[in-house]
Amino acid sequence: MAQFDVFRNASAATRKHFPYLVDIQSSYLEELATRIVIPLGNASLFGDTSMKGLTPEITFQGEHLLLLTPQISAIPKKQLQEPIGSLSHMRDDLLSALDFAIFGV
Repeated sequence: MAQFDVFRNASAATRKHFPYLVDIQSSYLEELATRIVIPLGNASLFGDTSMKGLTPEITFQGEHLLLLTPQISAIPKKQLQEPIGSLSHMRDDLLSALDFAIFGV
C-alpha cells in the first residue's frame, strides 16, 4: 500500500456517504495491522460546502467529494482491498488539511 492510495469503502452501512477511503499512513509503518484513513464523502450529501483548509474539495473518478479530515480513523488493513487510484498529486492539500485539524494552522 502506498500513502495517498484510494480504496473503495468496504462497509455497506457507510458507503453511500463515504464511498472511498484515502490511506494517509506512512509506508514506513507497513507492518502494522491497521491503516490510518480519511473518508472521502459525497459533497452533495454534505451540503456541497467545504470548510476551507479542513475539508478540501476533490474530484475523483468523476465524483465531487470532500476530504473529511475530522473523521480520520484507523481501520484493519484487511478491510482495504486493491487501490483504485491515488491522491498523491494532492499531497500538499492533504497535509495542509491534517495540519489544520491537528495544529490549527
